[in-house]
Amino acid sequence: MGLTRREFLKWSGLAGAAGAAVCLGVDLRPLEAYAAGLPILKAKLTTSICPYCAVGCGVIVHTDKRKGKVINIEGDPDHPINQGALCAKGAGLYQLVNNPKRMTKVLYRAPYSTKWEEKSWEWALETIARRVKETRDATFTHRNAKGQVVNRTTAIAHVGSAALDNEECWLLQAIMRALGLVYIEHQARI
Repeated sequence: MGLTRREFLKWSGLAGAAGAAVCLGVDLRPLEAYAAGLPILKAKLTTSICPYCAVGCGVIVHTDKRKGKVINIEGDPDHPINQGALCAKGAGLYQLVNNPKRMTKVLYRAPYSTKWEEKSWEWALETIARRVKETRDATFTHRNAKGQVVNRTTAIAHVGSAALDNEECWLLQAIMRALGLVYIEHQARI
C-alpha cells in the first residue's frame, strides 16, 4: 500500500475527529424532534412586515387558532430583504404585541389642561377629521401671487410611518396630495 505523507495526515485527522466526536457523546441515532411539542406547529402562519424602519424586513407571525393570540414572531427566511435575519428591534416584535403596558385606549389632553381624559375611538377619529377639514378650508390656496393654480394648503403636514408597506405609503401619499398638502414626509428619512 503506497500511502503518501499527505494522505496519512488526512486519514489521521479524520480518525482523530471521529474519535473526539465519540468521546464527546455525539450520538447519530435518530431522536424525537424537540419541535414536535411546540405550540407553533398548530398555529396559523401569517407573513408580515416589521413595523420599525423603512427596510421592510419580512416576519412570520404564529397565531394560536383557538385564542387568536400571537404566540411567536420570527424572521421570514423566504423574504428577499432580510432572508430570516432580524435586528434587535425586529427580534423583539413579540413583546410589542404582547405587552401589558401597551396603550389600548385614546387619551386626550385638552389645551392648557394638566390631566388626560379617556375618550372613545369614534370621538378621536371624528375630532381629527373635523379639525383637518376646518384647517384645510381655512388655509386652502387656489392660486398663488402670480395667478397660477396651486390648490394647496401649507397649514397641515404629514409624517408617514415606517410601519406601512409601499402600497399603503403610496395610497396615504395620494390621499394627502388630494387634500392639497405640500409638506409630506416619511419617518425613515428623518
